Amino acid sequence: MEDKSLSVNGLLILAILIGGAGFSAAYAHTTVSVEQYDIEVGWGIEPPVVGLKNDIVFGISVPGEVEGAKTGVQSAFQNLEATVKFGGLSKELDINADTRAGHYRSPIIPTKTGSMTVNVAGEINGVPVDVDIPIEDVETTAVLDFPPRSSAGDGDIASLKAAMSALQRDLESGTATGQDAGPAYDFAVFGMSLGAAGVVLAVVAMLKKRK
Repeated sequence: MEDKSLSVNGLLILAILIGGAGFSAAYAHTTVSVEQYDIEVGWGIEPPVVGLKNDIVFGISVPGEVEGAKTGVQSAFQNLEATVKFGGLSKELDINADTRAGHYRSPIIPTKTGSMTVNVAGEINGVPVDVDIPIEDVETTAVLDFPPRSSAGDGDIASLKAAMSALQRDLESGTATGQDAGPAYDFAVFGMSLGAAGVVLAVVAMLKKRK
């Protein structure tokens, strides 16, 4: 059973490496047809994760001689442009030809989670093209994290507890070393308490803002 598990893990790692090299399968690609041409668009590595290098990949083909088969169109982007859109922002993509006929890619690092759309416009061998094609949503790194990371709030609360415990020990130590330090000492303790209370309020406000 253990050998089988190692074998499965090895296959998963191999699949990820192959995807990074530019040969990942089209899990969530979208295909639109413009006359005889099929235009397929998606991510090279899926799911796309914010901050990780990826590619937007294209496949442009026509029906092949055999039913169900397709033939890739070479130099399809000679008179085509591709633009990726996110909200009100847009970026014209630099298109690189893949080693496979009819396949193209554009390197990109997604910087925000959410939905993107790719516009392909121009012409293919005299056929006008102007289509918007949605691609898979960009995810946070949480989809890859293991073990799952604890929430930021948990870490802040733990740090706060540690700081308060240290302050309490310091105060108790100061009280134990002197029988009566007088008003000056009492005033200092009062000031430190106010400072600690300020820290607590600041952290609570920060945690509420993050939710």
